Amino acid sequence: MRVVAFIVLGIVLLIILISSLYVVNEYEQVIITQFGRPVGEPIDTPGLKIKAPLIQKANRFEKRFLEWDGDPNQLPTKDKRFIWVDMYARWRITDPLLFFQRLRDERGAQTRLDDILDGEARNAIANRNLLEVIRNTNREAEQSELELRDETGLEEIGVGRDSIRTEILANVQPRTEDLGIEILDVQFKRINYVEEVRQKVYERMIAERRRIADRFRSEGEGEASRIRGEKERELKRIQSAAYREAREIRGDADADATRIYAAAYDRSQETRTFYEFLQTMEIYKNTLDSETSLILSTDGDFYKFIESSQPR
Repeated sequence: MRVVAFIVLGIVLLIILISSLYVVNEYEQVIITQFGRPVGEPIDTPGLKIKAPLIQKANRFEKRFLEWDGDPNQLPTKDKRFIWVDMYARWRITDPLLFFQRLRDERGAQTRLDDILDGEARNAIANRNLLEVIRNTNREAEQSELELRDETGLEEIGVGRDSIRTEILANVQPRTEDLGIEILDVQFKRINYVEEVRQKVYERMIAERRRIADRFRSEGEGEASRIRGEKERELKRIQSAAYREAREIRGDADADATRIYAAAYDRSQETRTFYEFLQTMEIYKNTLDSETSLILSTDGDFYKFIESSQPR
């Protein structure tokens, strides 16, 4: 019996020893509670720790960054446009004791963050027009876009999407200080139109792009007409210069031919006669055809030439 009692006592002591020891990891911070009430200061140094066995409990909380991923919400903008807004945030526990007293655990913190972040996002977007929520900055437009500013929607905005995000972050941080948590960052995951107006927006975008395309097409046709006109003028100039040069060459050739003919004409009587005959044949060749009737005098050279060529 004594051996059994020693064994039971050893087991009890072992249980007490095990329940009085706990390990704090590098990524954890611990609150010790006794009968559900916090006792002592938060423990955030890693290592082996001791607590009162059985009556005290070690409540562990993350020291690392935690994620909040909200549900998409349908929110109205200042200009009465409804959009879907999906956001996420990063937060951490800065005061585990206060966190435990106000929220108890991460599930309670997520529920509280839903109310705070969704409410601030709704207020910020309701005070901004749609363009300010969608666009981020007033980027410098190209010259062609400046000419089409009314059609492309490049009007100036007072604030952009990043400014709205910063405003939401600045508004939620003071509201979480008394919860023992700190909001580190807030970001828009997605912003989209609701289904009821999305098709109308697409149709408007298509119509705007078609107007821009028609304007570019009209400008292109005008430029093409100008290029064709310049081409026609250049072609006529080249043809005129070529014609003038051809006439000059032909005139020079005729002058040379006349000079040669004159030189040959002055050589002898026979040469002159032959030259006159050739000139006469050339004239007949250029002026007569198969439908021309020719009346010849018996005194003409051509008649004499035809008569002399007849067989005797």
